[in-house]
Amino acid sequence: MRYISTRGTAPVLSFEQAMLTGLARDGGLYLPEDIPTLTQAQIAAMAGKSYEEVAFDVMRPFIGDTFTDAQFRDLIARAYAGFGHAARAPLVQVDSNHYLLELFHGPTLAFKDFAMQLIGQMFQAALSRSGDRVTIVGATSGDTGSAAIEAFRGLKAVDVFILYPHGRVSEVQRRQMTTPVEANVHALAVTGDFDDCQALVKDMFNDFAFRDDVRLAGVNSINWGRVLAQVVYYFTAAVSLGAPHRPVSFTVPTGNFGDIFAGFIAKQMGLPIADLVVATNRNDILHRTLQTGAYTKEGVTPTISPSMDIQVSSNFERALFYAYGQDGAAVASQMEDLKSGGFKISQGAYDMLTATFKSGRASEQETSATIAAYLAQHGELLCPHTAVGAHVAQAHLGSIPMVTLATAHPAKFPDAVKAASGISAPLPARMADLYDRPERVTPVAADLAALQAVIKERIIT
Repeated sequence: MRYISTRGTAPVLSFEQAMLTGLARDGGLYLPEDIPTLTQAQIAAMAGKSYEEVAFDVMRPFIGDTFTDAQFRDLIARAYAGFGHAARAPLVQVDSNHYLLELFHGPTLAFKDFAMQLIGQMFQAALSRSGDRVTIVGATSGDTGSAAIEAFRGLKAVDVFILYPHGRVSEVQRRQMTTPVEANVHALAVTGDFDDCQALVKDMFNDFAFRDDVRLAGVNSINWGRVLAQVVYYFTAAVSLGAPHRPVSFTVPTGNFGDIFAGFIAKQMGLPIADLVVATNRNDILHRTLQTGAYTKEGVTPTISPSMDIQVSSNFERALFYAYGQDGAAVASQMEDLKSGGFKISQGAYDMLTATFKSGRASEQETSATIAAYLAQHGELLCPHTAVGAHVAQAHLGSIPMVTLATAHPAKFPDAVKAASGISAPLPARMADLYDRPERVTPVAADLAALQAVIKERIIT
């Protein structure tokens, strides 16, 4: 299995190299040269299997010879052993043809755990084998950072630096990043928004001297391994609802486009997905793009669903790569135009995107109203991001089962949830003392040189 860049000029890599590299040297994102497909019989055989068994079946064709079958099964088992539900990603029915896919039973109570826990295991195994050490730098709008720190804390071969926008994540999200005591993990509070954090990470990857000096690696959703791990729960959910003999639709609250792009990959692999619905909050650049064909930045407005407060959706580049018929030069041209504020998608590429993805948005009022309604009508307390998805899903319900991804536990956003519902969602017992733990955080300006100096100073040698 070989991996190529969305911009067409970076070296072709193996799965292990693409996983450890993150961002391609031409600024693009890695994708498999060809997407493996599964037969109807192979998909049907997943019925009744454990989450771990399905994960092996779905991901094995992508990893080449990076791990043996036995090694990969062991990594998967260890990745999900700490989840709080035996099904890992259970389905909950909320209406006659509407389901919630609960993705918040991992150690940091968000869907990012599905990918990050596995990435942590794969990094450690690969680096232990080679004897190398890497520096992971990531940007987060809230959940990626806590999941990454939880997955890599205390690992011997990795230093982790997570950039988050100061004052723009929930208190629980912040404390999950700032309270771990291990010396190899660092939370950096950046003056700015998530797009500023993400831009700094990309600038570091594009500074090849710095990148090579500190052996930079990335675990944002730019990392193909992250996307791959998220493909799995589309299969477990769809098979539970009758796939491959019955189509299933998914609504995905998304800001960086990674989670819904995983659904696109599942569909390309042969899973009978009818609709893939993009759900955005008021920072609705993805919805506007799918409505108009123009990707135009308008600035980020803080919301009660902060993990979606994004205007530069990195993984949309991967969708563009397929929309443009895998023309790396065309994608590179669009990304260059983005630096000036936006770009217009060609008619052919736009037709492909709108044939593949539907979309909708939820205002702050609609998000809060959905939290209240789902508690009253279904007995389900939703986080604000899940509420965005549930609101948008309502407009797309029909005869085909609709699965809305419940991306985080409501306890991660206590203020917004209580304001909307009147009740507080308690943290799990294992996190009950989170508010009492001392925090460790480094404030940094949105300045590349200053950030690089902090990283070089903190690396464990």
